[in-house]
Amino acid sequence: MKFIGFLCLFCLLTITSWSQSALPRPKLGKNDTIKTYLTEYQGELIPWVVTKDVQIVDTRIFKSQKDRDDYMRLRYNVYKVLPYVRFANERYQKLQRDLATTGDKHKQKEMINQCEDEIKSLFNREVKNLTITQGEILIKLVNRETGATSFEMLKELKGGLNAFMLQSVARLFGHNLKETYDPEQERDIESILKSAGYVSYNN
Repeated sequence: MKFIGFLCLFCLLTITSWSQSALPRPKLGKNDTIKTYLTEYQGELIPWVVTKDVQIVDTRIFKSQKDRDDYMRLRYNVYKVLPYVRFANERYQKLQRDLATTGDKHKQKEMINQCEDEIKSLFNREVKNLTITQGEILIKLVNRETGATSFEMLKELKGGLNAFMLQSVARLFGHNLKETYDPEQERDIESILKSAGYVSYNN
């Protein structure tokens, strides 16, 4: 039994030694001090190198110049509203965190009013100048970003009556605060967002 065990050990050492000598050894320079894993491929040793993720995006082929113009206009509109979408999400998330710190209804109302004042200030400065199309994209992207429709957010913060009244006003201007975002239906917008490296906080 000892002889058989010794024979197996000898064979194992021989095979290991042969496999190591069969592979070419990389030439090391004086500054080659970084150790890394290697993979043997077709008789060569290839080091493992960790790189950043690479996003592969198809090149868009347009059927006509009109299709191209429509896509570029959509791209412009998406880029136009993105800062407002980011602001809306960050401010909404901050408000949720602030409300969770206290059970005092009076303080919570103050927090909600402060949030409303900031949003109104932004609206009066910039958002009111958006086109109807840009406003529609903004409403959809708020839903993509937060997971809630603008109507649901208003109802939560200002009550059902106020949400209903604001929805009625929005409808007069061609908007729907209950608008939701469907990535399957909005493939062009998804493509634009991904090509810009934009990822929703809600994803």
